[in-house]
Amino acid sequence: MGCVGSSQSKVDGALKKIRKPKPWKHPQPITKTQLMQLRDEFWDTSPHYGGRKEIWDALRAAAEADDLSLAQAIVDSAGVIVQSSDLTVCYDERGAKYELPKYVLSEPTNLIGDN
Repeated sequence: MGCVGSSQSKVDGALKKIRKPKPWKHPQPITKTQLMQLRDEFWDTSPHYGGRKEIWDALRAAAEADDLSLAQAIVDSAGVIVQSSDLTVCYDERGAKYELPKYVLSEPTNLIGDN
């Protein structure tokens, strides 16, 4: 009954609250410019991974939001079902899965300056 992730969208009767991803490390030191290029490439190709473009747009807006409450409002209003509270795994109302890499959600611990 319901979509694949419907039972996972609630925790104690409330919607799952999103949080910042845990600290992570890129395989090699990366500059802010390289990180932005990786993010742009992901978002440019994300609709090709399946799902609906408007959900991808909402996930991008949430990932780029400066405030967690704004990001929460974006995913809630788009009907995104959050499986992983750090937004790495989400579903839409139709059950389509959306996976976000950590590099679009936060900066790595080994980010270096551009020179």
